Amino acid sequence: MQDYSFSDELIDKFPIAMAYVPWQHFDRMYDDLEKAYRIGTVFPELNKPFTGRRCVK
Repeated sequence: MQDYSFSDELIDKFPIAMAYVPWQHFDRMYDDLEKAYRIGTVFPELNKPFTGRRCVK
């Protein structure tokens, strides 16, 4: 099994991360609040279901 732990010396060599967060515009809402509850948001623009797979160890 590979060791992915980092020492303090190694961490200091990584650059600081930069995030990009686009502006969100309130355009519409789901009419079906039961569906919105199941999805987890009332805003269709924020409905981004996870479609990836788990990492294999």
